[in-house]
Amino acid sequence: MSDSSSSLSGLTGAEAREFHQLFMTSFIIFTVIAIVAHFLVWSWRPWFPGVQGYASLQDSIQTAMTVVTSFIA
Repeated sequence: MSDSSSSLSGLTGAEAREFHQLFMTSFIIFTVIAIVAHFLVWSWRPWFPGVQGYASLQDSIQTAMTVVTSFIA
């Protein structure tokens, strides 16, 4: 059967603390990278339209379509 001094995960207290520290460090690094990525995307293209609404994007869309069609044709 199982040893009564072991945890449900099978890790000792020291191993569990080490895993928790590694997990938290990885999570914090991932979160910081995600925040930076969201900030960069927001700077490149805001998620909400400006004063003119989505109509202000029409020039960008037409330019993009011109480029795409030039590659196809």
